[in-house]
Amino acid sequence: MRGSEFAELKAFVAVVDRASFARAADHLGLSRSALSQIVRQLESRLGVRLLNRTTRSVSPTEPGRRLHERIAPMLRDMDEAVAQAVGTSARAAGTLRINTLSMAAKKVIAPRLGRFAKAHPDVALDIVIDDGLSDIAGEGFDAGIRVGGRLQKDMIAVRLTPDIELLAVASPDYLARCGEPKTPADLSHHACINWRFPGSGKVAGWEFKKKGKGVEFFGEGTVTSNHQDIVVPAALQGLGILYAYNDDGIAQALQDGRLKRVLSDWSPTVPGLYLYYSSRRYLLPALRAFIDCLLDRDLGSEGPSTSRTSP
Repeated sequence: MRGSEFAELKAFVAVVDRASFARAADHLGLSRSALSQIVRQLESRLGVRLLNRTTRSVSPTEPGRRLHERIAPMLRDMDEAVAQAVGTSARAAGTLRINTLSMAAKKVIAPRLGRFAKAHPDVALDIVIDDGLSDIAGEGFDAGIRVGGRLQKDMIAVRLTPDIELLAVASPDYLARCGEPKTPADLSHHACINWRFPGSGKVAGWEFKKKGKGVEFFGEGTVTSNHQDIVVPAALQGLGILYAYNDDGIAQALQDGRLKRVLSDWSPTVPGLYLYYSSRRYLLPALRAFIDCLLDRDLGSEGPSTSRTSP
């Protein structure tokens, strides 16, 4: 295979992996026009259209899907073989794509951005905030950050935070008007502020536990959303009871007295935040450096150990 043919295939895979000419061009260090020309050359050489292009999206045609299915794993294996041959002493460089929960972005990533950029100026971070359950490998991400119980199968997982407590909270005004629930069954008489999973559209059930007894509750209310910027203000404004992770916004509102906790003896803890990446991929130097930064290992402290999720 000539070098130009290899470059064409690599460009095609980058576009399909990222579903975008712009993101693929940034990843490859090319202009969008140059990348588009390379892909057109590949299509011309093969005599078949590989991509469906619109002003808003790009997706593979059926021949393109079949080609990507065959060559993408081989190209990734080649990249990983080169990275592994270079070894762990290799310089951290290139674009690192991370898919993360908004909670993790705010709590874990944002406070460390400046420190990471200063230590690794040759790494470009592409951070996508996504509270759904994206397929990180299929969508071209190098790693994802999720709550431990919701990791994809066959992944290497690195714990970033301790376990997280689930809290049922409401404003003092709401509780003064409607009373405090004493058991999960009492929630049937209350307005519940619900969380809808992005992507699937499924409304999350409220899982309670006490003395080994588990209860799942699906409540009704006037507000349902897939974003913290809606559900937390709804609780603060007295629109109902919210059941959510104990993030910084809720913790501060509890401390200030703007929210009050209920059903505390029924609220369990869940696995904390984990960074995860495919067990089939070599740990890239840039990702290794990013993990060390998130765990503050670059400051000399020891972080939690790495573990593999069950297949």
